[in-house]
Amino acid sequence: MFWLMGGKAFILALATLGAPVTGFIAWQLDHSAWVGLRYYDLIWPSFMLMVGVSIPFSFARRSATQTRGQLMRQAWWRAVVLFLLGSLRESMSANTPMWFELSSALQPIALAYFVASYLAGRALRLQIGVAAGILVVHALLLALVPAAGLPGGTYQVNRNLVTVVDQAVIGRAHPEGWGTLLSAIPTISTTILGLLFGQVLLSASTHREKMKVFALTGLGCLAAGLALSPVVPVIMKLWTTTYGLMSAGWACLLFLFFYWVLDVRQYRKWAFPLVVIGTNALAAYLGPSIVPVRRIAGIFTTPVARQIGAFGPLLATGAVLLINWSILHWMYKRKIFLRA
Repeated sequence: MFWLMGGKAFILALATLGAPVTGFIAWQLDHSAWVGLRYYDLIWPSFMLMVGVSIPFSFARRSATQTRGQLMRQAWWRAVVLFLLGSLRESMSANTPMWFELSSALQPIALAYFVASYLAGRALRLQIGVAAGILVVHALLLALVPAAGLPGGTYQVNRNLVTVVDQAVIGRAHPEGWGTLLSAIPTISTTILGLLFGQVLLSASTHREKMKVFALTGLGCLAAGLALSPVVPVIMKLWTTTYGLMSAGWACLLFLFFYWVLDVRQYRKWAFPLVVIGTNALAAYLGPSIVPVRRIAGIFTTPVARQIGAFGPLLATGAVLLINWSILHWMYKRKIFLRA
């Protein structure tokens, strides 16, 4: 979330000063044009994973006073609210009503949260079976089903089954090839994986045992994705099965790293700025689309930025990042948390 609220722009401004390390990071802070995997391609899957992780904790807290039926009704409500918030964000960004836009994070999160909530408390085999089954079916659909004169297994930009389905059902396709309907379905698997991790965290297992599960899962997903990649290309914009596996694998390893640092080693003070963002993730995600911080800050920073040459973009982007974080810090201190 740090990257989306101004961190990316700040690092890109640093990169313009010629530092080679930040130049490499800047390359990583952009989505792959089509085939491939970069760090920025992991943000959305990490969202999906953490949504799943949160579900067992939420259910454990509320199950003492609520029936499963009540829990499911609340899951329905949250899914609807998240979906509509996704519509609001996309509509404001596009300056036109966008009720249905599954190529952005909130609406797929709503769908995946709903499905994973229904699987919470169910048999482990069922949870794993659903997650794996979704990826297998999605891979077979894209590999075998022809559409609009295109043979199965066509993965070209805007010449694939995902684009054909979007055009047929919602009447449009993203010019850069981002999938909508079919591409939202495999995101559910990553959220179910997070659900499994949340259950592991709540278990009586030792830190070592938990870390072993996280590590083996991450490495296993990466290995499976790499093994399949010669047949099914790694394409985020279609959320191909190989992308789903490899991005989930990296997200698992990132989760393992932070679990080790924060929970096992107890190194937590450094993370306070990130805690402020993470505890109000929904506000951090929606805020830049609703409050024009960049434009407001620019009124005051642009005149100064013009006077300091190459450091001007650093001042402008740093001011936006600081203001966005300060708003979240103000909310954090007053215990104002935006929830679905």
